[in-house]
Amino acid sequence: MSTIEFAPVNPSVLAWARTEGGWRPEQVAKTLQVKPERVLAWEQGERKPTFRQAEHLARFFHRPLSIFFQAAPPELPPLASEYRRLPGVAVGAESPALRLALRRMLNRRGVALDLFDELGEPLPSFELSAHLNEGPAAVALRLREHLGVTVEAQLGWANGWQAWRAWRAAAEAAGVLVFQFAKVTLEEARGLSLLEWPLPVVGINSKEAVPEAKVFTLLHELVHLMLACGQEERPALHETRSAEEWSEVERFAEGAASHALLPEAALQHAVGSVPRPDLTWSVADVQRLARRFRLTPLALATRQRESGYMSWAGYQAWRGEWAEFVAALPARAGGFASPAEKTLGRAGRPFAKLVLEAMAANRITSVDAARHLDLKFQHFDQLRTLLVGPGGGAGGDA
Repeated sequence: MSTIEFAPVNPSVLAWARTEGGWRPEQVAKTLQVKPERVLAWEQGERKPTFRQAEHLARFFHRPLSIFFQAAPPELPPLASEYRRLPGVAVGAESPALRLALRRMLNRRGVALDLFDELGEPLPSFELSAHLNEGPAAVALRLREHLGVTVEAQLGWANGWQAWRAWRAAAEAAGVLVFQFAKVTLEEARGLSLLEWPLPVVGINSKEAVPEAKVFTLLHELVHLMLACGQEERPALHETRSAEEWSEVERFAEGAASHALLPEAALQHAVGSVPRPDLTWSVADVQRLARRFRLTPLALATRQRESGYMSWAGYQAWRGEWAEFVAALPARAGGFASPAEKTLGRAGRPFAKLVLEAMAANRITSVDAARHLDLKFQHFDQLRTLLVGPGGGAGGDA
């Protein structure tokens, strides 16, 4: 008869892993098929989990098993000291999915910094700043010029995915790591930014299925990085603005992002140099114009309102028609992405290339590379092929 072996885990580390991950005892208990009282007894040192249960805990918390045997919990800065303030997300009350996404992006940024140093390559620098006393249009012009995206190129894109890849590549070339994160609801975060230099990070929610919406979120987060670089924003933990004051910052970023995506001269050329707010715009009218510039119809309608091509009443009426139109659309089927495409979509081309270059230079092992990329070694050849191509698949966002 076999004897059950209990793992000599450190109770304080177990408690730390659960609370740092944002999990309640009931959630952990349900996954391990035990009572919540058992989980609390482990954390208080009254009982010990079996080795199998400890392994399940490590997988559930996305931590190495060895961490549970350390003498004390790791000392890490609060996640809210890294990311910008997010509307509706209370500091310290982030969902477990968002906390895991933040940890992974922070880890990848740290890996990138180490690999740049190992390879002796110069770090790209994003030092573009903005101030809230500037007009959104002026900030947008500076951002667009810095990214080097022309209206002519924009009008030549074949579809929304090509637009997304082009804008993302421009941001990455400017010294920003652009990652995508999974399993976080769109209601909690469509996008976020990590206010760390060098190599600040923009994260985009991969649940966003429309590439034009990803583009708007990317530009929106770049404006937040500019504001942080101009000392107008601080990480969420240190932001002291009221909710109303923060809404003003969000509206500024949205306005600047919309102007960056569609400059005033291009808008005037498309719809006429003299605004006619009395004109009625149908959903189909806005859709046709939005397709030309590879924007979402909602972003374009908002842009028209800001420049006086829609009255406020007309815009509100259009929003109501748009909401009805969207509600009537059939559910969008999810696309298939290979493991390599998923990695490229989530990690981005610069990070993936950096890891493969470091492995080729024997700076890291293939095991390290697989861990950094979250990709099995057998898929590396496909990843190399995608990196040689212009965009690496339709999106690689699953």
